[in-house]
Amino acid sequence: MGYILVTGSSRGIGRAALAALATRGTKVIGHASRPQSEVAGNVPIIAADFSDPLSVQSLWEQALDLAGGEIDAVVNNAGRFEASRLDRSDIEWLDAWEDTLRVNLTSAAQLSRLAVLHWQKRGFGGRLVNVASRAAYRGDSPAHWHYAAAKGGMVAMHKTIARAYAKDGILSFAITPGFTDTSMAGDYLASRGGPGLLADIPLGRVATPDEIAAIIAFCALDAPPSMTGAVIDANGASFVR
Repeated sequence: MGYILVTGSSRGIGRAALAALATRGTKVIGHASRPQSEVAGNVPIIAADFSDPLSVQSLWEQALDLAGGEIDAVVNNAGRFEASRLDRSDIEWLDAWEDTLRVNLTSAAQLSRLAVLHWQKRGFGGRLVNVASRAAYRGDSPAHWHYAAAKGGMVAMHKTIARAYAKDGILSFAITPGFTDTSMAGDYLASRGGPGLLADIPLGRVATPDEIAAIIAFCALDAPPSMTGAVIDANGASFVR
């Protein structure tokens, strides 16, 4: 098997996904928004700031070069989670909206397009794994319209890709975690009452990055082709469909 590219892999779910995939003997390439040293296990990490529209193409080309032209799966995990109050100035609110959609949705769309074109050109399939959010279905706080919209868009994009390219052996999966114990979610958990949030989670706790990483590895390596188009919830039954 060729390489798997995992975006947003410097911490949290992405870092756990690199470890889970590497444990399976998979060759992986990571991504971070800023330059940094290699992750344990000598995994190469490519720096690309997704707030720059040109960075996605650069990331893809560098990853292809490292992989010798063979990338078999892409995990779209990179994300931004920042509050934007409704009463901010018009320009501040709009800037936050556009920045969040660029990082959380547009960059994933760009990378997915490049991957689909690559897999079509080489004549056999590949896999996309999209890390969305419970917010895609349930929505989010009044300060996170942009985040919920981006994740809802990711799920819609994933379903479109799955339906359009299954005939080419290109499979797409989406994961919609609820609250997860990552540094990105920590401030939000505190702002929403901390332990009080657990009352809304029947499981009694938030997910761990390793749990979400296990689902990512399953989708990237093991999920049967007939599962393409599936959305896998991981929210402790805080939202069921």
